Amino acid sequence: MTGGAGFLGHALCPKLREAGVSDLFVPRSKEFDLTHAENVARMYDHARPDIVIHLAAEVGGIGLNQKHPGRFFYANMIMGLHLIEEARSRGLEKFVQVGSVCAYPKFCDVPFSENALWSGYPEETNAPYGIAKRALSVMLDAYRAEYGFNGVYLIPVNLYGPYDNFDAATSHVIPGLIRQFCGAADAGRTEVKCWGSGRASREFLYVDDAAAAIVRAASVLNDAEPINLGTGKEITIARLAETVARLCGFSGKIVWDTTKPDGQPRRCLDASRAVSRLQWQPTIGLEEGLRRTIDWWRNSRPAVRGSQCVSV
Repeated sequence: MTGGAGFLGHALCPKLREAGVSDLFVPRSKEFDLTHAENVARMYDHARPDIVIHLAAEVGGIGLNQKHPGRFFYANMIMGLHLIEEARSRGLEKFVQVGSVCAYPKFCDVPFSENALWSGYPEETNAPYGIAKRALSVMLDAYRAEYGFNGVYLIPVNLYGPYDNFDAATSHVIPGLIRQFCGAADAGRTEVKCWGSGRASREFLYVDDAAAAIVRAASVLNDAEPINLGTGKEITIARLAETVARLCGFSGKIVWDTTKPDGQPRRCLDASRAVSRLQWQPTIGLEEGLRRTIDWWRNSRPAVRGSQCVSV
C-alpha cells in the first residue's frame, strides 16, 4: 500500500489487518521514490504484491496548490503511471486507485455524480492536481479494455480525522480551523481570521469511514466505473468554522478575509453507487468526528498560535 504512513494510511493499515491481511507492505518515500520508474519496479520486486492500494500523493491546501501546480501535476501523474503500468506488466490481481474530489469540474451539478467527472474543468486553484488524479481513472479504464487489468477507482470527498496534516502552511480546512481555534482559545485571543468568504460549501468524510470503504472495495469491487465515497451532506465553511470554534471553546469573533480565494463553490457527492456496489455507508457524523479530531489534536500536540486557516 503506497502512502500507508500518511493520514489515510494510518487509518487504513489497522483495518486491513482486521480484515485478515497479514503481509501488508508499506513503502517509505526515503527508500522508494515512486516518481521514478526504477524505484517502482524495485518496490514490486521487494514486496511481490497481489493487490496494490495507491494512496500516495503530493497534496495541500489552496496556497500550496497555487505555489506548486507543476510539481503537483507531475508527481501525482507520474506516480500513478509508473505504478499502474508496472502492476499490469506483472499481472497483479487488482489495483485500487484512490482519487480526489478535486478532479470534479468547478461548476458541477450537486450532488456530484460519477458520470459528471468529465463534464468540465476543475476549480483553477487545484486543477493540475485534480486533472492528474482524473487522468488515472482513464488509464485504468483503458487498461481494463485492452489488457483486462483489474483496476478500480475511488473518489473520496474531503477527509478529516486524527493524524491529519495540521501544518499551518499546508493543512486543509478542518485541521487548519482546529489549529487556529484551539490555539486562539488557549491563548485567550478574541479574534480569528480565516481565508475566503465562508460561503463555499464542503462535504467531509471521517477518515475511518473512508478506510472501511477502501477495504471493502479491495475485497469485492471488480468494476472500472469510478465510485464516490462520501456522506451526501454539505456544510458551508462559515458554519463549519462556527462549529469548530464552539467545540474548541473559542467564543470570539470570526473575521473572513475575502481577498483570499474560496476554491470550488460547492462540493457534495452522490454516494449511492458506493451504497449499492460496496454495501458501505459512513457511520461517524460530522460533529462526532470533529470532537474526536479535536480531542486527538489537544492530547497529541502542544497548544499553538497558528497562522491563517486555509479552506479548500
